[in-house]
Amino acid sequence: MAELANIKSGLETKTTAEVKAAIDAFEAKLPDAIKSTFDAEIKSVTEALEAKFAADLKAVQDHADKLDLKLQSGGTATKNEDVLVKAITEGFDGIKQVGNGSKSFQTKAVGDMTLSGNLTGDQPRSYNNNVVMVPSPLINFSDLVGTVNIDGGTYTFPRETGAGEGSISSQTEGSSKSQRDYDITMVDVNTNFLAGFTRYSKKMANNLPFLTSFVPAALRRDYAKAENSSFNTTLAAAATASAQIITGKNKIEMLINEIATLEGSDYAVNGIVVRPADYWDILKTEKSTGAGYGLPGVVTQDGGVLRINGIPVYKATWLAANKYYVGDWTRINKVVTQGLSLDFSEQEGTNFVKNMITARIEAQVALAVEQPAAIIYGDFTAT
Repeated sequence: MAELANIKSGLETKTTAEVKAAIDAFEAKLPDAIKSTFDAEIKSVTEALEAKFAADLKAVQDHADKLDLKLQSGGTATKNEDVLVKAITEGFDGIKQVGNGSKSFQTKAVGDMTLSGNLTGDQPRSYNNNVVMVPSPLINFSDLVGTVNIDGGTYTFPRETGAGEGSISSQTEGSSKSQRDYDITMVDVNTNFLAGFTRYSKKMANNLPFLTSFVPAALRRDYAKAENSSFNTTLAAAATASAQIITGKNKIEMLINEIATLEGSDYAVNGIVVRPADYWDILKTEKSTGAGYGLPGVVTQDGGVLRINGIPVYKATWLAANKYYVGDWTRINKVVTQGLSLDFSEQEGTNFVKNMITARIEAQVALAVEQPAAIIYGDFTAT
């Protein structure tokens, strides 16, 4: 300051008392001098900031006026400038700090919230730990036939073959009685393993707890399908082929004719097996062309089971299209050396080092068609 400079320049010509008096006088005036100097500087800075803010506010106001004119020309009467002016006025202190570089200021438009626009990550979910499985067969071979358990791998049974010779007749007094002989064949049935396996990681088992119930159920279902297919092949080759003429007959008449044929040979028919499509086609049997449905009295439904002359009709998807079986199913047996087993192993193969689990299902079985004449294998489309 000027007074301080003057005191400094005149120190050499003054006495100690005069120097002290000059310094005391300066110290008395110092607070007022400092205040006057700072007030002037603060006023200058404030006026500069207010001028800049006024210019920025005018630019925003001009832009709002132009926006309002555009909105009004489109039929919208909203005063956007009122909203902007209010926001700027209320945020004046913050905007001032932006102007002098001491603070950053950020605005964001407010809108409707949506999952795609406002959610980071996945929304909460509810899980069903029961696998929706492919269905099992409507009926299995093992539901239709008996079971014979054996210790070894071969089942041997005697079957009467041919008509034999001679007869039983009235004896003429004094003459020899009639003689009768019989022919018997020993039939061997060898059992084989029907098996399969699946392999999955321990991590998969730990992360998907439903595998504990799903894998056994799926393997049992697929085993049943494989057994049905294998047994059907065996029975189709061994059964008696239908010999009837089907021209002009509907499916009910064909099946009734097969029942009559078997009963004519003393076999008691206890089951008919058809494809589902043929089962429902039977229910659509017409009295005559265009006369509406008219099942004969011998065809009934009891508890949802279709019956022909009291004999149940079963739906089997393992049967080939248009084919059917009619017969006495007590004359067929499933031969079992080792029953169905399901095992899990972490030691099989390289499972231990790879952290894998093997699930195996198997049975040593065979189908014994003990009396081929007791089952007729037919075709609804054969001529």
